Formats: sequence, structure tokens, C-alpha cells
Amino acid sequence: MARHNGGVSAAANPTPAAELDPTLAALLKRDADGLVAAVIQDDDNGAVLMLGWMDDQALARTLTTGRVTFWSRSRQEYWRKGDTSGHVQYVRSVALDCDGDALLVRVEQVGAACHTGDRTCFDARPLSAVQGSAPASDEPDGPAA
Repeated sequence: MARHNGGVSAAANPTPAAELDPTLAALLKRDADGLVAAVIQDDDNGAVLMLGWMDDQALARTLTTGRVTFWSRSRQEYWRKGDTSGHVQYVRSVALDCDGDALLVRVEQVGAACHTGDRTCFDARPLSAVQGSAPASDEPDGPAA
């Protein structure tokens, strides 16, 4: 597993290091780089705003500061959403999915969530897809996934 040293400047790393609870850390299923996907959702209206990546340190900072912190895969440093743009994400709740490989972070979003200036990172590139529909009966179609 890759390890992030967190060796970034104080300007890029305004939040002090925090320790992730070992019980929570044991539940996480990280990718080869030690990261877990974090789906960011607007707490007010349920819109999915963006997807970011967190290692243990970013998650610990998110859980203990009330602000969302990510690990930047491109810049190889921590970044707290809104520190340069002013488009802050205030944590409302954090949940771990049933497999332990994804987080759902519900936030109060101030301004745009996307670095392009769009409200969400999914506004600019909708894809054409066939729409399915549920069967007419009240019974689910097949076994639960």
C-alpha cells in the first residue's frame, strides 16, 4: 500500500494532523494507493456534488474539523475544499458504505463544488443512457444484490 508522507507546506496544509480511530481504520478497504472514494452530497437537496479521495489522515481531518479534506492524487498533497476558492464544504454527516470502500459525506456547500465553477462536477458532461423502469408488481425483480 502506498503511504502518503503529508510533507506539504503549511500554506497547503492548514489543518494539523489528526489520528484516525483504529477501529474505524480497520473497517476501511483502501485502493492500492491507500485511498477511499468519498462521494460528496449536498445535505440540503441530496444532489451529488463531487467525488474526492481520502486517506486515513484526510478522513481524520474531515471527522474532527467540520471541513472536508481530500488527498489530491495529482498534486500529492492534502487540500481542504474552499481554502483557495472560497467554495467551502461544511461537514453535516459522514457514513461508510457496507463494503468499507466508499464514504458518503453530506455537506453544506458554499458556492460551486466543481473546480470549473459548476455547482456539481457532474453538470457539464451528461451521458446518453437508456432509462429502465421497475416492474409493475410490488415484488422486487429477483434477489437483492
